[in-house]
Amino acid sequence: MFCILMFISKAKYFFQLILSLTFGICGVFAFSPYDFWPLSIISITGLLIIILSNITWKQIIWNTLFWGIGFFSVGLHWIYIGIDQFIPTHKNMNFFLIAFLIIYLTCYSVLFSIILVTLRLFITQWSFLSITAATLWLIIDRLRGNEFIGFPWLQFGYSQISGPIRGIGPLLGVEGITFCLVLISSLLALSIRTVQPSPYYISLIILACLYPLSWIQWYQVQPQRMTTIALVQGNINQHLYWNTENIQKTLKIYLQHTLPLLGKVKIIIWPESAIPGNELAHNELLVSLDYQLRKHHTYLITGIIDSRLINNSYYHHYNSIIVLGNTHDPYKYPSSNRYDKHHLVLCSERFPLQCLFEPVFRFFNIPIAFMKSGPYIQSQLNVYPIKMTASICYEIILGNQIRDNFKLDSDFLLTLANDVWFGCSIGPWQHLQIARMRALELGRPILFCTNNGVTAIINADGSIQSQLSQFISTTLITNISPTTGFTPYAQFGSWWLLIISILICIFIIYIQKNQLFKIFTFFKKNK
Repeated sequence: MFCILMFISKAKYFFQLILSLTFGICGVFAFSPYDFWPLSIISITGLLIIILSNITWKQIIWNTLFWGIGFFSVGLHWIYIGIDQFIPTHKNMNFFLIAFLIIYLTCYSVLFSIILVTLRLFITQWSFLSITAATLWLIIDRLRGNEFIGFPWLQFGYSQISGPIRGIGPLLGVEGITFCLVLISSLLALSIRTVQPSPYYISLIILACLYPLSWIQWYQVQPQRMTTIALVQGNINQHLYWNTENIQKTLKIYLQHTLPLLGKVKIIIWPESAIPGNELAHNELLVSLDYQLRKHHTYLITGIIDSRLINNSYYHHYNSIIVLGNTHDPYKYPSSNRYDKHHLVLCSERFPLQCLFEPVFRFFNIPIAFMKSGPYIQSQLNVYPIKMTASICYEIILGNQIRDNFKLDSDFLLTLANDVWFGCSIGPWQHLQIARMRALELGRPILFCTNNGVTAIINADGSIQSQLSQFISTTLITNISPTTGFTPYAQFGSWWLLIISILICIFIIYIQKNQLFKIFTFFKKNK
């Protein structure tokens, strides 16, 4: 009999781990390209039910670990494609790198579970516990997005870009949407856990109250300033991208798409690092192209690598965006109408302890192209009379950085990217979904130009106006109107939500702690 009970107990524990893994995996399908938004609520609710049902720290940690492994391994498996194809290391090392990233991100979920269960000792009312859970998730997401490598990918708020609570985006940003998602999920979890209908009905009321927010338009369209824009998708093979023998071939592809459009469209956009090699080496080409563009009253925005000689001894390399064709200011290196990427990607554009190794490589004249960060706050790109708030590739996920650089007179948001690293995976679609959230938050259309897709024009409400198919060399030409106006998020951000939530939680814990102390004192006196 004892053996049977032990077997049942272990089978139940094993089943719970598999269930945690399944809840984690299903959360990924709430994001693009699947976009089944209710799964985000199911995933979070499942996690909360499991961690609130367990009684030992070991069970809580292991179940959360399995949830995180399921969620992050399926949601971020596309990173392995880029590492395996383009970083010359052994497959075992590639697997170790992606496994380390997944475990690192999962640790934040484990931290959330441990703190929530600890706070539960002081919080007895389910309504208070729901607010605490949502606040704690918000804090953990902030830590994950800002500390160490700063990787806020797969925040659940992004999954609601087409969901019923998307209207919170212009008010509180993606963090506000995530907060409401966790609040609703925790109410559902507590309703199931305590077998009480009240939390369930309250979660439905919250959903019903938040849905009408999506009907509010926080921006004003300016049809009188409609502009014809062309986004060129070169679809250049990344293995040949930096091969000196293929530079002319790459340039030829972009010029073939561009030259017939001169004088017919106002703005032509090339993706990140569309021009191989450094800017100064292509000075003759850029000056000539700038002359032709000015002659036809057309602008070209392109990504390029800028290598600036410092003290006549070594170069600083920047991942940059430049503007050609300005009739008021002909191109001359180094032009001021540019953007230099600020947030560099770890192990691709920057490396751990880079500041220590860089002088050593310079001393021994080892040709390692360490990238340099541009300033955090930079001027807008001026494509007269259009102004754009620019970002390069990964930076579009950094909502605070985009907002801090955003100005009231910004007409468009611009992102140049190169997602060819990740092949035919879900990564580029998640990237596009994140860009859609930035448009919704700030009330501006986004021009999202990539090397091989997904190239798209995104409306100011986060919907897609038009897009190109992946893995083809072509051009997206469309008319788009700028917008004006400031969303509440653009004005105030979401810090106030975090601060108010933390103060409420502190107040709740203080009240609950006093109540527990009074109960303890009462029983002690009446022994």
